[in-house]
Amino acid sequence: MHRILLIDDEPDIVRVLAMSLRADGHTVHTACSGEEGVALFREYEPDIVITDIRMPGMDGIEVLKRVRSLSDRVEVIIVTGHGDVDVAIEALKYGASDFINKPVRDEALAVALKRAGEKLAIQQQIRDHTRDLEEKVEEATRALRRQTVFLQELINSSWDGIVGIDADGAIAVYNPAAERIFGKTARQVLGVAIDALEDEVRCLIEQAISSNVCHLDSQEITVTAASGERIPVDFSGSCLFDSEAQIGFVGFFHDLREIRRLQQELIEKERLATIGQTVAGLAHCIKNILHGLEGGSYILDAAIKRKDYDKLTNGWRLIQRTVHRTADLLKDLLTYSKKREPEYRTCHPAAIVKEVCDLLQPVAAKSRVSLDLQAEPEDRDAWLDPQTLYRVAMNLISNAIDACMFDENRLKSFHVQVKLAISSGKRVDLWVVDNGSGMDEETLSKLFISFFSTKGSQGTGLGLLVTRKLVEEHGGGIEVQSRAGEGTTFHVWLPILQAQPPDDQGENHGQESVVGGR
Repeated sequence: MHRILLIDDEPDIVRVLAMSLRADGHTVHTACSGEEGVALFREYEPDIVITDIRMPGMDGIEVLKRVRSLSDRVEVIIVTGHGDVDVAIEALKYGASDFINKPVRDEALAVALKRAGEKLAIQQQIRDHTRDLEEKVEEATRALRRQTVFLQELINSSWDGIVGIDADGAIAVYNPAAERIFGKTARQVLGVAIDALEDEVRCLIEQAISSNVCHLDSQEITVTAASGERIPVDFSGSCLFDSEAQIGFVGFFHDLREIRRLQQELIEKERLATIGQTVAGLAHCIKNILHGLEGGSYILDAAIKRKDYDKLTNGWRLIQRTVHRTADLLKDLLTYSKKREPEYRTCHPAAIVKEVCDLLQPVAAKSRVSLDLQAEPEDRDAWLDPQTLYRVAMNLISNAIDACMFDENRLKSFHVQVKLAISSGKRVDLWVVDNGSGMDEETLSKLFISFFSTKGSQGTGLGLLVTRKLVEEHGGGIEVQSRAGEGTTFHVWLPILQAQPPDDQGENHGQESVVGGR
């Protein structure tokens, strides 16, 4: 239903039409002149105006013009008499939505009102869509503004220098970090050609742009700042594309000055810490050795005075063991202090590990520890350094026996399992598993620290360091798993070289004993 303003200078027509329209449910206001009709329009703002075209004073055309000037949300229907077709057409030019002839028939009026209603509905839809579109545009504009501000703040707050080059080769982005590195302000370089940048940087960027490089890998370069300072930076960059067209380049400059300073401080601190740790460790080891010598000397002196040959023998053995500990310490120090190139040759890994187990079998038996070996056939050869395998096996197996000896639970049935395998001719794997005292997380974290030993005064703390060094020099690796009170598993792997030595060099090496190189 609509709000309708009916204007006609004939009261009878106005009364009849108003009754008919109200009967159809419309809200109707009536006027008998153009002037009165315009006044009512201002007051009630109806949806539809039905006006006679021929009226004294202000005619229908003038009413049309007035109401159209007051609102663009109104539809005007012109009522014409016989012979007013030309005037009706003129009314359509001024924005009338329709016209009907006198006498006005209900069917014609209904059709005209329907058309006017459809136009009003379409106009409302257009307004609604326009409003929604404007709101969406405004929302998108706000989002774009927020994103632009975010990106700008992101670029400005970056610790890396960011320099953006547009499609014309001019500098379009230049953040504060770039100002700190290059020593030039954004005002000096923005909008200026790439020539404003330092020569080496300019050459790298020009080369990337000309080559259409999607991504320029990170590389360390030295930038000469405006002050003349040489600044080390990590430089990377990417060409920017819109579809397939190149639209610019962005470069990233990470200032390395602070990192270099911190690295130098760290190296100096590590050097001093290593010196202190080494001196303290050596002092502790030497002190233990001196205690052994003093104890042996005391026993010897007492035995000589009393002519007690049993004590004399015990004292001498104590001095011998101390001398051996001194020799082992010196050997480990020499091995750990200098780089050793592996001496590759054809050897039998299983035979080497068996030799170590045979040597340590009496020690294990004396300590009530069963020592079992599972290995490949002893005649299966491999091209590696036998000295490395021998010393690694000796250190790990002897440590495993010691771990059983130091276990406080003497009710256990102690055992050490040694397993050796050659994986597809590519590497040798050695596992040494014991059920001794084991280690907690804290002890495991210190296992490869200089002069740290789980054996207390009976160990130097260099054995595992030397073991790991030998393994790494051979290109292998070492892993350890342990739980306190349950035992420890060491896993070592050594790669086997594919190249074989000449026959005269490899001959009989697999059968040689390596005990002398221990």
